[in-house]
Amino acid sequence: MQSLGMFVYVIVGLPGSPGFTGGRGPPGISVPSKVPGKPGDTGRPGEDGLPGFRGPSGPPGPPGPAFNQGDRGNPGPIGPSGFPGPKGNAGIPGLSGEFGASGFKGFRGDPGFMGMPGKDGPQGDPGFPGPKGKAGPPGFPGLQGAPGLTQPPKDIRAPPGTIGLPGNNGNPGLNGDPGFQGQRGPQGPKGKAGIPGQAGNNGLPGPSGVVGDPGSPGTPGLPGFEGRPGNPGLAGLPGMAGRSIGVGYTLVKHSQSDQIPPCPVGMNKLWEGYSLLYVEGQEKSHNQDLGFAGSCLARFSTMPFIYCNINEVCYYASRNDKSYWLSTTAPIPMMPVSSYQIAQYISRCSVCEAPSQAVAVHSQDITIPQCPEGWRSLWIGYSFLMHTAPEGGGQSLVSPGSCLEDFRATPFIECNGARGTCHYFSNKYSFWLTTVEATNQFADSPVSETLKAGQLRTRVGRCQVCMKNL
Repeated sequence: MQSLGMFVYVIVGLPGSPGFTGGRGPPGISVPSKVPGKPGDTGRPGEDGLPGFRGPSGPPGPPGPAFNQGDRGNPGPIGPSGFPGPKGNAGIPGLSGEFGASGFKGFRGDPGFMGMPGKDGPQGDPGFPGPKGKAGPPGFPGLQGAPGLTQPPKDIRAPPGTIGLPGNNGNPGLNGDPGFQGQRGPQGPKGKAGIPGQAGNNGLPGPSGVVGDPGSPGTPGLPGFEGRPGNPGLAGLPGMAGRSIGVGYTLVKHSQSDQIPPCPVGMNKLWEGYSLLYVEGQEKSHNQDLGFAGSCLARFSTMPFIYCNINEVCYYASRNDKSYWLSTTAPIPMMPVSSYQIAQYISRCSVCEAPSQAVAVHSQDITIPQCPEGWRSLWIGYSFLMHTAPEGGGQSLVSPGSCLEDFRATPFIECNGARGTCHYFSNKYSFWLTTVEATNQFADSPVSETLKAGQLRTRVGRCQVCMKNL
């Protein structure tokens, strides 16, 4: 009987590949016989064969569906620390970074715009007069006071004070402004003949002359005739025509409008320009007297200057510097103006050649003062004293620049150089000479009051610019 062996596959871990087929078992032992026997019984199934060798691991199967993923296993144990490796070489140092660009310096903000003046409120109801009160009862007479104590007068003399230290010498006064050069007068008439000079001293006696040869005696001459008088000489050439000589006086006239003012009659115009009041830089200001030719710049710019430092570097329009100009009577704008809109707000001026010096006369009254005798009037105006914004300056009261033809509470406008705009701001003030009554010069202290539109000119002094007649 032949037995068959069977092999059982054991699955360990992931399913492996099928094992090798086991070898065929040896044939069974047969007994020789001449009599054929009956077929033997069917043998029993053979016993389980030995387990086959573990086959090689199969390739990983495709991932299972997302809903059927197994739980994540626990982390494995930490492996042993590895041996320290050799120390690496030092790396090459990195390049230095570039310096960042320096930031720009911020501009100082401008003060706020000047608010429009509020309207006057309606006048309150005066109300009905109250009834007259009744006379109160007379008061009780006071008690008689006690008689005062009398003491004999004593002459109390305080001890003399200590002798004061001598005062320090005062600082020397500032040099006064150079006066205007007087005009050269016309050539005077020819002077009278001078007194004849005294006779000079006798000269020293000269040396004796050489004795001449004795001449031969001449014949006696006939008596001569008296000559006739000569003819009169030719007439002299006519003298050269005289000419006027300029003396170098200048007069500046500001129109306080966008129109160029004409020079007074008989004066030549030297140049025309724009009325510069003062400039401000580094929080400091430099003022221009409106009576001098320097206050009339031939060209306008919101930034008419540059500033330079010790390193021989100059900067233009890089800071919050400003310029201030006489303004016109144009209405105050709501916002700063720029470009060609500025022209209507800047006063024009003319520089004229004057035959003599001009001065301003102030009345400190609402009446116009008279020019001194022998002087003529050039124009009348209002007594302009000074200005602040917050820096500022003033006018010499003898200068024609202190007598402006037009009065305005805001006679000048501020221009910002870096932004190139002009506007009126609330921190700008103008100062004018006020009226003073002659009878109250020392009697009463000034009374504080507030003047509004329509009343301003009642307290501003008047003035007149005069020039000497030639």
